[in-house]
Amino acid sequence: MPRVTELVPDLAKASLIMMREMMCVMPSEHVLITADTNTEKRAIDALVIAAHELGAKVATMILSPPLPFQGGLANPFLADPVVAAAQNCDAWVDLCMPYMAGAAVYDSAMKNDRTRYFLAADLGAEGIVRIFSKADLDQVFVVSDAFNQLLADSAGKECRFSTKLGTDVRFTLANPEGLAIERATKPGGYFVPGTVMVIPELETVKGTVVCEAVFHEYYTLLSEPYTFHVDGKIQEVTGGGTELAAIRRSLKRAGNGEYGNIVHFTCGYHPAARFTGTSFIEDQRVIGCNAVGLGLPQWVDGGGENHPDCVMKEQSFWIDGKQIIDNGDIVGPPILADAVSRLEPLYS
Repeated sequence: MPRVTELVPDLAKASLIMMREMMCVMPSEHVLITADTNTEKRAIDALVIAAHELGAKVATMILSPPLPFQGGLANPFLADPVVAAAQNCDAWVDLCMPYMAGAAVYDSAMKNDRTRYFLAADLGAEGIVRIFSKADLDQVFVVSDAFNQLLADSAGKECRFSTKLGTDVRFTLANPEGLAIERATKPGGYFVPGTVMVIPELETVKGTVVCEAVFHEYYTLLSEPYTFHVDGKIQEVTGGGTELAAIRRSLKRAGNGEYGNIVHFTCGYHPAARFTGTSFIEDQRVIGCNAVGLGLPQWVDGGGENHPDCVMKEQSFWIDGKQIIDNGDIVGPPILADAVSRLEPLYS
């Protein structure tokens, strides 16, 4: 029986692209891959082999069982060997779900002026193929650069999101925050490309947000959508079927006993991403999808300890009354719409 998964050509190609062109792994660098017992083994093996092919020294650590919570609430559950390894690597790919961003081990690594952290979480083998080899990565970054510039230039303006299921929420746009969406060329934290983060001024968010999938203590599709009623803070959450209790306790855990705020919105635009209901990381990058962050942000005292997210689809988005997204399609401004028009799926 083979010791590692036999790689098919598309997974081998995509993993190499991710490690070489996203994580910028160089010969003799030290690469850490953290995963848990729920992580797809094909994804782990492919990334290990790709890093090895690039001449790196590779270590894999499997958490068993998976972390029960994300962020600071994961601190008591992290073994010392994981903490030590994270402080002593050049590139760290985190395939754990819940993930380690926001935990003390992550915070320490981000201060060592060495580690490049990649929040890959529940991205599986097929997701790696679609995200990294089924679109022109250069053009993906062109789109994110154009979108992020628009958001930076629009800070202080009124924004609105809506969806067919009933989301209708307005807020004042804040300055951009969060992990970088670019190649990992220097120490710091990085997101999987294919989405941009939209940060609101917390107390300005007013309206309703209706979501069809959720990451609270795990990621799952909802048999009945959640509706969040927001007036500065989240006032109430309804719906969700059997998942209602899980989101309520997760919100209170994240909000220091209260429901907290809408921490962020996002705009997905990756042309090859698929909404499968099994990968939070890939689902939020599907065209027209939005991962809505809940609770308290990591830059607020006590925030980021446990960061629930929900996902809504087929969104429309306006900045200062000008439509940017129409039912998932990016329609403006011209420089952004043109960049998106040149981003097509690749079939070879």
